[in-house]
Amino acid sequence: MAMENGSLVNEFILVGFTDKPELQLPLFFLFLVNYVVTMIGNLSLINLICLNSHLHTPMYFFIFNLSFIDLCLSIILTPEMLMSFVSEKNIISFTGCIAQLFFFCFFVHSECYVLTAMAYDRYMAICKPLLYTVTMSPQVCFLLMLGSYVMGFASAMAHTGDMVRLTFCDSNIINYYMCDIFPLLQLSCNSTYANELLASIIVCTVIIVSSFIIFISYTLIFSSIFHIASDEGWSKAFITCGSHVITVALFYGSGLFAHLKTSSIGSVGQGKFFSVFHTHVVPMMNPFIYSLRNKDVKIALKKTLRIAN
Repeated sequence: MAMENGSLVNEFILVGFTDKPELQLPLFFLFLVNYVVTMIGNLSLINLICLNSHLHTPMYFFIFNLSFIDLCLSIILTPEMLMSFVSEKNIISFTGCIAQLFFFCFFVHSECYVLTAMAYDRYMAICKPLLYTVTMSPQVCFLLMLGSYVMGFASAMAHTGDMVRLTFCDSNIINYYMCDIFPLLQLSCNSTYANELLASIIVCTVIIVSSFIIFISYTLIFSSIFHIASDEGWSKAFITCGSHVITVALFYGSGLFAHLKTSSIGSVGQGKFFSVFHTHVVPMMNPFIYSLRNKDVKIALKKTLRIAN
């Protein structure tokens, strides 16, 4: 059957994380626990921020959006991955595959820009505290988030728009656990040079622009911290920035390795590990990173539990 885009393939089979039968059940329960913890952690953080007025600040507005993105990313990827562990053939339609690719690109690219906005917010809070309230007004925060989602949408449209123009006429088995760009390109009957070039340009542009802004922000932040005389000021500055630095390192580090590995045919298997860490482990860890050493979140949690009881 021919699809509207000229493809002879109307469905794909996702191989999953591994094809070893003895690992299917243990991995199913492992990723099920990961999914439950990710959902509970991010939903709890979102609810705490919504229900407690003292968390209605720019920093927590960005954390709210980060948790929302991680929640959505987990919803579009993990259930399909869990199916691959318990079904003989994990079949996904061509339309479903393209939709998954679009939302994956949209949320990942949006998260890059949200993390960049968070770095700018920390720079203003530490380096320009007297101007912070005016500069990081609700309107500015809203525009930063709107810009993050718009740029994520544009990147996702570019990726998927290029993908639907390809023809898939031979194998329909994706050697991956989700519909990602390079595993799909390997199944195309057409030349994929232009697609690979575009994908690399988009990814590199996002990484370079966001990394440059984050690097400049933290260079100025650390320069300002070194001029803080009190130990209390040092401690507050490092606690404020520490969670974001850890999140950025985990997200960009695992994402970069996943992209480099999956862009090479011989390295797709290696790329699965980094990609799973990037798409499943990091979203699970973020709520804990932003709450375990955060006094404001602990106070909000105690207050919410007290009201609930």
